[in-house]
Amino acid sequence: MPLHHVAYATKDVEATTHFYENLMGFPLVHTEIQAMGDSWVRHVFYDIGPNETGDAESIAFFEFNQIGEQPEWTTDVSDGVGLPFWVNHCAFRATEEKQQEVRARMEAEGIEPVMEQDHGWCHSVYYMDPNNIMVELCRDSPGFTPDPIEAKRLLTVDPTDNDSPDN
Repeated sequence: MPLHHVAYATKDVEATTHFYENLMGFPLVHTEIQAMGDSWVRHVFYDIGPNETGDAESIAFFEFNQIGEQPEWTTDVSDGVGLPFWVNHCAFRATEEKQQEVRARMEAEGIEPVMEQDHGWCHSVYYMDPNNIMVELCRDSPGFTPDPIEAKRLLTVDPTDNDSPDN
């Protein structure tokens, strides 16, 4: 099934909109607001482009007030749960041209990538959004060939076994 959207939380919808719309190039395409007495939820959607079947995909954010959130809640999806910042992230398919366009807009605002890496099968440029969520611009180079049998076999390999032919 193709992805419809992924949703995260934001404490600053204006900074989030600037990052995704102006810097990443994803237009704001939908906003919903639901008021519940003194509480409210705003749900915003940014168009990340069509998938292989032509259907629109989005990244979405919730901005909210007094819906049951804990006093010290945080928007990051890795640091806040005790993981390195790069573990949980959102990767967007990009061409080399798109990576360069985004890099130019980011640099114009003094924003540098937090990482850039050639993984062998893809080249990735990583940024932190205003919510401390890492986003990846991933360019296949040449991509990987799906191999479900090998992928499943490697699920049981002990990475600490130095005698394994996979290490």
